[in-house]
Amino acid sequence: MTRHTRTVTALASALLIATVAAGCSNGGGDNGSASGTDSGTDVTSREEADVLPAASSSAAPAVDVKNGKFGKMLVDEKGMTLYEFDKDTKNKSMCNGSCATAWPPFTVKSKPAAGKGLKADLLSTTKRDDGSEQVTYNGRPLYRFEADKKAGDVNGQDVNAFGAKWFIMNPEGKKVTTQPQNNNGGGY
Repeated sequence: MTRHTRTVTALASALLIATVAAGCSNGGGDNGSASGTDSGTDVTSREEADVLPAASSSAAPAVDVKNGKFGKMLVDEKGMTLYEFDKDTKNKSMCNGSCATAWPPFTVKSKPAAGKGLKADLLSTTKRDDGSEQVTYNGRPLYRFEADKKAGDVNGQDVNAFGAKWFIMNPEGKKVTTQPQNNNGGGY
């Protein structure tokens, strides 16, 4: 099992390096990429930023609830924001390839644990096209965002990329489309 994990990590790292190199080779110009509506940055500039490791599988998977600038939202066991993709259908991810590099699917090797404040009956997994198991909540596949660098970041909220919008989710299993709450400083 550790050999498999090392192989997946090595492949993911190689993919990440290739993606970053491709992003940096565009000369910094705007190539018409989709842009976030609230974040003020576009996908091109995100590709040139430092990125999180692409491997997103978790040995001790958990989904928790944190109170952030958009209210209560789903996070992973490290406090990183989890998103849903409007293009997905119930229990089916439509995010693969470069989409899954920018929005790493939250995949697991064992049943995810529901943290305090979550409805355990809404937490499940679905098989991705590559055979991995992606965590779902209320039937919606969950993702992290490569531009979120620390717990509490919500740089992917309301971003239009890869053919649809991305939103954080609340503990009821609904996407959050409201404006941020005033909590001076963001994050948790």
